[in-house]
Amino acid sequence: MLQESSGQVLSDKKEHILNAAIELFAEKGFEGSSIRDLAARAEVNVAMVNYYFGSKEKLFETIVEHRATFMRGKLDEIEADTTLSEIGKIDAIIENYVAKILSQPSFHRILYQELLKEEREALHENIIRIFVQNTHTLRNIIEKGIRKKVFRKVDPELTMATLIGTINQVMLSKSLCVMLVESKDNFDPYTDDAFQKRVIKHLKQVMHSYLLEQMNR
Repeated sequence: MLQESSGQVLSDKKEHILNAAIELFAEKGFEGSSIRDLAARAEVNVAMVNYYFGSKEKLFETIVEHRATFMRGKLDEIEADTTLSEIGKIDAIIENYVAKILSQPSFHRILYQELLKEEREALHENIIRIFVQNTHTLRNIIEKGIRKKVFRKVDPELTMATLIGTINQVMLSKSLCVMLVESKDNFDPYTDDAFQKRVIKHLKQVMHSYLLEQMNR
């Protein structure tokens, strides 16, 4: 069940509305969806949607916050794992990000399509603020690896952008993905286990070559 920012469990009704919103945004996009559409999809009245969220923008922020909070918890667990080396932690982050993003392609397409628009600057700033918090853990791991001289001196934030950018490239357009990997038209990158493993293997190879000092490869 989804969690409130305070750590409390969301009410069943609120969680139901959020799940309905994700489905609706996936079908019509954020711009093409209204609070009235959402109320109809969730089979609740408009007043209830407004009571919980206040606006469509705030509802979208809530969805993003929950998704980011879940991933933040995973990242914190990885950072705190004393059995993993720095590069082992990077490998674990790659595995989690690939699995998370490819398992929810509709939501992530909506998110990045929204961020490309020029309207709703306040909403975009809040979304970016939420996700920036997740770069802190990766930065800490990379900086520790640099201090221990197992990693080369690199840009931690742009390293995160490299990881997420690659995953997004294969996620944002199924047809483009099919073309890039030269697969059949009925190939589904979001549900194909072999393809997910291929993406993970590629990203690990890239990060190992990029991060590790020659003597540690």
